[in-house]
Amino acid sequence: MEMEPEKVNVRKGLSADPSYRCTACHGDEDVVPGHPIRGRAKSRSLSASPGLASTKEFRRTRSLHGPCPVTTFGPKACVLQNPQTIMHIQDPASQRLTWNKAPKSVLVIKKIRDASLLQPFKELCMYLMEENSMLVYVEKKVLEDPAIVGDDSFGPVKKKFCTFREDYDDISNQIDFIICLGGDGTLLYASSLFQGSVPPVMAFHLGSLGFLTPFNFENFQTQVTQVIQGNAAVILRSRLNVKVVKELRGKKTAIPNGVLNEVVIDRGPSSYLSNVDVYLDGHLITTVQGDGVIVSTPTGSTAYAAAAGASMIHPNVPAMMITPICPHSLSFRPIVVPAGVELKIMLSPEARNTVWVSFDGRKRQEIRHGDSISITTSCYPLPSICVQDPVSDWFESLAQCLHWNVRKRQAHFTDEEGEEEG
Repeated sequence: MEMEPEKVNVRKGLSADPSYRCTACHGDEDVVPGHPIRGRAKSRSLSASPGLASTKEFRRTRSLHGPCPVTTFGPKACVLQNPQTIMHIQDPASQRLTWNKAPKSVLVIKKIRDASLLQPFKELCMYLMEENSMLVYVEKKVLEDPAIVGDDSFGPVKKKFCTFREDYDDISNQIDFIICLGGDGTLLYASSLFQGSVPPVMAFHLGSLGFLTPFNFENFQTQVTQVIQGNAAVILRSRLNVKVVKELRGKKTAIPNGVLNEVVIDRGPSSYLSNVDVYLDGHLITTVQGDGVIVSTPTGSTAYAAAAGASMIHPNVPAMMITPICPHSLSFRPIVVPAGVELKIMLSPEARNTVWVSFDGRKRQEIRHGDSISITTSCYPLPSICVQDPVSDWFESLAQCLHWNVRKRQAHFTDEEGEEEG
């Protein structure tokens, strides 16, 4: 789904009526001047339209993520209404999972060719089917594992599975929520299966790193039950909507891709530096000369982008990061651009060689002269279920997986040393 970038403009004839109230930003808070503010703001839309009220009361709340884009500026100015909502900016503490109806189907994604996951996989599936009477979907090649095929005790359970094949079967409207068993790659794979709306994802850490998989498997029954009951926090991980346009025999063909971590453009096997032009909303902003460039989400900012020298961004921040890979310039630093803008990347006319692009490390393909890559923020984030909350889980992952700011503590003064220093 392609999104047009939001345009900011000034509308004539709007007065600074004190009765103005922004329902998208301020929820149900009614504040009369001189009265204390109560409650917490609800979701804040980047493109919500302002509403007018007949009363002289107005609503106001504390700012959670900077200025609200649907307020007035002076007596006659405001942001032009845009009906296309890109995403919501919300207080992370208020992001809680709820179900409109009780979930009945679950997709279990297991890391392939990992014998250590067979027993957890069997225990989880038996618990979901026998204890919760749920319909379990698995990828067909998972059940083709010799250890599962030869397990007679697992046979009755195996017959109850619903199977699918990647790139052949569409299960997007059949899954209520997803459980991942493995490392970060299982979550990236789950994201790739749903180009549109993504069901809530519960990821168990059974891989090598586990930055995106916060749950431990020891007490999975209690944790899964809490999720089924709707008692959990979620972190909304924005994704990239990517469209590759290839010029084949004078005809342009579009290849869409949904990305959770990053889009990587590199020089491939060539010994020459890559040379690509980067456009933002149709304007040339720079030419990248080096080993390549990374366009990442906040989730991907802690992956390849961090290794290339970028800052780490919390997933609740609506942004995209552009990070050069070994640039041929000391002044070329990573840059953060707002979510919703459209990036377009093409080979420079003077480029000596082609480049290669990959999406979350998959579907690698060559980009030639005349081809283009369009990148913008997807309307469909990935809702990842938290162990605690979006802030605590993220900093816990930074400390445990990346050893962020982990160092030997400075020794404190003894009483004698403190007296001498004084």
